Amino acid sequence: MPISATARPTVPPTVRTTRGRHVGERADETLRRSLSALKDAGTIDDFLELPADDTKPDLVFESRTRVGDGVTVRARLALSPAKAKGPDRDWLLVAEAERPWDPSWPSPVTMFWPQEPDAAWNHDPASGLRPGEINPLPEDDKDVRRRLRDCARDPWYVHVVVHEAMTPDERGYVPLAHWLPPGLRHRVVEHRATPQQARVTNWALREFDVEVPRGGAAVLPGRPVPEGYEPDAFAVRAVFLDGTEPTDLVDAVLRHDALPRELPERAEEALTALREDWHLLTVAEELERERALVAMYAEALDAMTKSRDLYREAAERAHEALEAYREMGLAPPPPATQPPRPRTPAPLQHLTRTLERLKPGVSRRGRPPAEETTPAPLQHLTRTLERLKPGVSRRGRPPAEETTPAPEPEAEPSDKG
Repeated sequence: MPISATARPTVPPTVRTTRGRHVGERADETLRRSLSALKDAGTIDDFLELPADDTKPDLVFESRTRVGDGVTVRARLALSPAKAKGPDRDWLLVAEAERPWDPSWPSPVTMFWPQEPDAAWNHDPASGLRPGEINPLPEDDKDVRRRLRDCARDPWYVHVVVHEAMTPDERGYVPLAHWLPPGLRHRVVEHRATPQQARVTNWALREFDVEVPRGGAAVLPGRPVPEGYEPDAFAVRAVFLDGTEPTDLVDAVLRHDALPRELPERAEEALTALREDWHLLTVAEELERERALVAMYAEALDAMTKSRDLYREAAERAHEALEAYREMGLAPPPPATQPPRPRTPAPLQHLTRTLERLKPGVSRRGRPPAEETTPAPLQHLTRTLERLKPGVSRRGRPPAEETTPAPEPEAEPSDKG
C-alpha cells in the first residue's frame, strides 16, 4: 500500500482564497485606480501598496474593509510579474475575517478589482475560463475531455457542469452565479453542455465517478477530493433553464462550498504572509503591536537575568568548595608536565644518515654483510656526530665501545670502480 503524502492544512472557516489572471496590459494601474475609487466610495477603509524587490518580485496590495455588523476583513493580493509570452499577469488573493466567513458578505475580489462586464482580470489561469459566467464546452470531443478532466482536479474554483436537455431560449442563459450568494459568485465556474454532448461529458468524468444526468447538473469534486464528497449527493436530476431559480443546484453548490478542503500550495504561503507580514495597521493595532513587542523583550530580559543569577550562584558554590578543599590541606597537585624530548638538528641528522649510507657493504635496506667492516676513520667520525646530538652524554654508549679502539683494517678495500 503506498504511503500517502503529508496532509496539508485545511482552509480555516475565516479564510477565503482565490486566484485569477489579468489579460492585457496595465494590471497594476487598474488595481491602483480601483482601490482609490473604492476608498473614496467608502467600500473599503484603506489600502496599501508594497513595492516589489529582488527577493519578492510580486507586487502586493493590502486592503481592509468591514462587512456585516462591523466585522473586519483583511485581504492581500499578490500580482505576479508579466510573463515572457505576453503582458498577462496572474494574481492570488487571500482574505481573512474576524469570525467565520458568511457567504452573504461581498466577495473578496470586490475589495480590489473593478466590477464591470467582461473585466480583464476575471480569468481562470488554468483554463482561461471566466468564473461567474456561462462557459460552453468545446465542440471537439478531445478538447471536452481535456477541459473537464483538468477542471475536475482544480483546487481553487467550484466547477459545475450543466447539461441542456434542449436548446434554451434567452431565459435559459442566466448564469448560475446570478442565484448564488455574493461571496460565491466569483468562485464558481459554470460549464454548459449541449444536448449532443451528454455522452462525451460523462465519458470524460467517469474516472471521477461523476455522472451528469440528462437535463441535470453535477458539481465536480476538485483535487484533492474533499472529505464528505459523494458524487450522487452533488448531482442534480433536473435543472429547468427557464429563468427560474435552480434551488437544488444552488443548494448543492452551497453544500460543496461548506466541505473542508485543503489549502492549495501557494495559498498556504499567502495566508502566512497575510498573518505575519501585515503592514496596513490602525493606530490601535500599532499600539497593541508595540505593547506585544515590549512584553516579548521583557520576557527575554527576565530569562537572561535568571540565567545570569544561576551562573553566579554556581560560581560561588564552586569557590566555596575550593576554599573548603584547601582548608583541609588537600591542595590539588599541579598537573604533571614532561620535559620535551631533545630533537636532533636537521642538518646534523641528515649528515649522520648520509655517512651511514656511505659505509662499505651497506645496502639500501640498512643491513651490512657480516664479513665486511667499516673503516676506522669513518667509524670514528660517525661516533663523534652521535655524541654531538642533543641529550647524548659522553657516557651515552657502552664502555666497551668507548675504550676499545676500532680494529685496523688489514688492507684497503679495493676500488670497484
